[in-house]
Amino acid sequence: MNIRMNLKLRLIIMNYLEFAVWGAYLTSMGSYLAEAGFGSIIGWFYSIQGVVSLFMPGIMGIVADKWVPAQKLLSLCHLVAGLFMGATGFYGMTSGCEIGMLFTLYAFSVAFFMPTIALSYSVAFNALATNGYDTVKIFPSIRIFGTIGFICTMVAVDLLGFQTSSKQFVVSAALSLLLAAYSLTLPASPVKEQEADKSSPLLVRIFGLDSFKLFKKKKMAIFFVFSMFIGVCLQITNGYANPFITSFKDVAEYADTFCAQHANILISLSQISETCCILLIPFCLKKFGIKKVMMIAILAWVLRFGLFGLGDTGSGLWMLVLSCIVYGVAFDFFNISGALFVDQNTDADTRSSAQGLFMMMTNGFGATVGTLSAQAVVNTFVYDEGVTDALAGWRTSWFIFAGYALVLLVLFGIIFRPKRPLTRPTDTLSPKGEGKVSI
Repeated sequence: MNIRMNLKLRLIIMNYLEFAVWGAYLTSMGSYLAEAGFGSIIGWFYSIQGVVSLFMPGIMGIVADKWVPAQKLLSLCHLVAGLFMGATGFYGMTSGCEIGMLFTLYAFSVAFFMPTIALSYSVAFNALATNGYDTVKIFPSIRIFGTIGFICTMVAVDLLGFQTSSKQFVVSAALSLLLAAYSLTLPASPVKEQEADKSSPLLVRIFGLDSFKLFKKKKMAIFFVFSMFIGVCLQITNGYANPFITSFKDVAEYADTFCAQHANILISLSQISETCCILLIPFCLKKFGIKKVMMIAILAWVLRFGLFGLGDTGSGLWMLVLSCIVYGVAFDFFNISGALFVDQNTDADTRSSAQGLFMMMTNGFGATVGTLSAQAVVNTFVYDEGVTDALAGWRTSWFIFAGYALVLLVLFGIIFRPKRPLTRPTDTLSPKGEGKVSI
């Protein structure tokens, strides 16, 4: 029992630090850029996370599957990411900061950070499976501490007055370097020795792109394609929620409201909601299955965007609060359930690369297209020189995003039809001998 509790505690600390690194800047970076005069290119800073996710998580997943244990690769990635993020923060404090250099340093940092999310999942899934745990039942209660870490740092950045300062990057860098050291103490995730599949193309055999074979299964191919389209929604509020809420300071009616002054604290309700919704995932997956859970997530995105368009920091604050509450459903029921679904439908020897593929489709293709599209919409209705009512422009933008999610909900319900749950033949029993949850 002590060994099992020790394992869960170690994974909890890993998840806490993993997402604390991200929480330091993800929701407040947009306000920093807007304050620094770079509001029209906020989307590029968020989209670069998607661009690097097109290849870095997949490459690192392959490396972890074949050559370098996942926990050691996790450490190396955080070391490099932390050094570049620290350089980003300190450069931002210098006078005459140029956007080109700032963006370059930031881009190198996120290039090595983005793979760590999938790697941390791989480390956790491997450790839990090796010790006889049911990952669907146990992992959400561990992952919840990642959200808590995210909340702690985003609130700390707000209270320290770093929302519009590059010091938020320094906070992220310090946590990343701490996790780099801690990762070396995590349970080993040994590489898998396997014979090459002679029937596969040469490049597939060399680079181990075995996870792409999942596209041969109709169910998985449709799932990954829709994951990409749902991924379009992921970074929109991360990039623009803070600038939107902060913009109420420019309207006399709302200038002195608490939330207009402390946008990050209001947004943190989204992550608090996550902590509750994560715990619902095992029940919902078992009760409703992956299709209905994903449809609930997409519906939550419709409400997330629509309520932003209707609310304000005054009498309409309740709608912004409700938007933050439904975000937990939107994010968790897609990201966490999706990762678990991929894990359940993947062989052990391609587990890391399959998670990398899921990351590529969602935070890669999806988030890149979504962020750049959102930037085009917001620039047209909010930041364009001819705009006379920025608040009305914000509302129009949110309604456009809500409309996209609504169309996606209808299409997903019609097209995605998994015939039956699929689980790996191994890892079928929990420590108590209970059957594994099929999704």
